[in-house]
Amino acid sequence: MIIGNHQLRIRPLIKEDAPFLAKWLSDPAVLEFYEGRDNPFDLNKVLETFYKQEDTTNRCLIEWEDQAIGYIQYYVIDDEERIEYELQEVEGIVFGLDQFIGEERYRDKGIGTLLIQTMVEYLKKKEHVHSIVMDPQIQNHRALACYEKCGFTKQKLLPSKEWHEGEYRDCWLIQYTV
Repeated sequence: MIIGNHQLRIRPLIKEDAPFLAKWLSDPAVLEFYEGRDNPFDLNKVLETFYKQEDTTNRCLIEWEDQAIGYIQYYVIDDEERIEYELQEVEGIVFGLDQFIGEERYRDKGIGTLLIQTMVEYLKKKEHVHSIVMDPQIQNHRALACYEKCGFTKQKLLPSKEWHEGEYRDCWLIQYTV
């Protein structure tokens, strides 16, 4: 599976991508909202976290003009998460997304918006989703603005949802409905 749109390409993560993840997940700007600045990754931790998991998460590398620039994963929201997010009444398939642009020079250029729009279209057409959700921290204003531009709406506050940098952080449940 390769998803493409203009200069953007999203492809399955391969083992040779591990050094990119180790670089990005030791960058304080990425870790500010993804994993925490107190939780940097080295190559071994990347291999354990991203390559030895036996779940249904689709882990992908983001490329811009053939340059590796970030990471995205998508997955079916399971019954436990449906209850947590109060999505039991949502009919059909619900997917979750997590992502980051790891390369600094590619941030704030509209690539994140194109990435989310491309993934939404892919999930609608190929996975036949009915809804897509994310749970960004409430302080992640740049990401929230991007997601809202792409049609996601805030559904509910998730108090103390994520343990991050030594404290529980509030998150927003945001949703895109097909």
